[in-house]
Amino acid sequence: MTPAPSQPARPPAPDRLFTAAALATWRRLLLRRAVQVLALALLVGTACFFMARLLPGDMATRIAAGRYGYDLVSNAAADAVRAELGLDRPAGSALLHWWGQLLQLDLGQSLVTGLPVWREIVHQLGATLSLAAFALVIAAALGLPLGIGAGLRPHGVLDRLTLALAVVLRAMPPFLLSLVLMLVVAVQWGMLPVAGDHHGGSVLLPALALGLGLAAGLARVARGAVRAAVASPAYDFARTKGLSDRQALLHHGLRAAAVPVVAYLGVQAVLLVEGAVVVETLFAWPGIGHALVHAIFGRDVPMIQGTALCMGLLFVVFNLLVDAACLMLDPRQRQGVDA
Repeated sequence: MTPAPSQPARPPAPDRLFTAAALATWRRLLLRRAVQVLALALLVGTACFFMARLLPGDMATRIAAGRYGYDLVSNAAADAVRAELGLDRPAGSALLHWWGQLLQLDLGQSLVTGLPVWREIVHQLGATLSLAAFALVIAAALGLPLGIGAGLRPHGVLDRLTLALAVVLRAMPPFLLSLVLMLVVAVQWGMLPVAGDHHGGSVLLPALALGLGLAAGLARVARGAVRAAVASPAYDFARTKGLSDRQALLHHGLRAAAVPVVAYLGVQAVLLVEGAVVVETLFAWPGIGHALVHAIFGRDVPMIQGTALCMGLLFVVFNLLVDAACLMLDPRQRQGVDA
């Protein structure tokens, strides 16, 4: 009796996360981001080093003023600070010294406070991440429902309203929106504190200043993504299987629409990083951006390098998370096929 031919092995399902092609894609992604982190650390640190030295005025005098106050600064105090911190060394020697510290994961000590830069940054990083998290929550809570509703009813009232809001909010710079929120919400209405972090609701105003512009753009991206998903053949096929519009949208449309939305959030991470410098300063929020401004005024070069490096690394890490989310949402990317 002739044995039955063996069944050929099934190819791995394209939706699995850990196929051979998917693991190769993950390795390429992690390697690419690791190279970006190394290049970013050298580039940002070097640029900050030379920009701080090119600022007008004597660096030792500004550092001494930050330590002792402007009324107590003298030439002797400035000379003592210069000798203590080695500011009289050539720029090339000082840069090589900082590169050596960076390779050892040592960012040095603050020239003003004398504390390790890592300790200062860890304290400030928590405030910046909490502000960014609140801004993302506000953007998602406002932008996603408006965008989905506008995408389901294109050219309707909601679609025109989101378009008008997107034009106004995206055109308004963060500092102007911050001032408007201060005057209206804090001064006239008295609902929230103007600045600082001494109140539980202090994070809401700076988070609104960052999140409203992001929500406006997110609404338009979500609108286009939902409209494209509803017009796709996969959505029509789901409807022919007997699914209602709501079921087809929840089970098929939203996942397809999530890929461009997540990719947009990755691109707009620079808005949170850049806007945090202005918004944190205006609202006196003790984050990375606020510390960077004070470090520039005090000529605190290690703090400038450390905070700028941390902000750049935040951008790389956030984009890594976004790329990972897109790989999980879109099986074609895990198989090496462009979406």
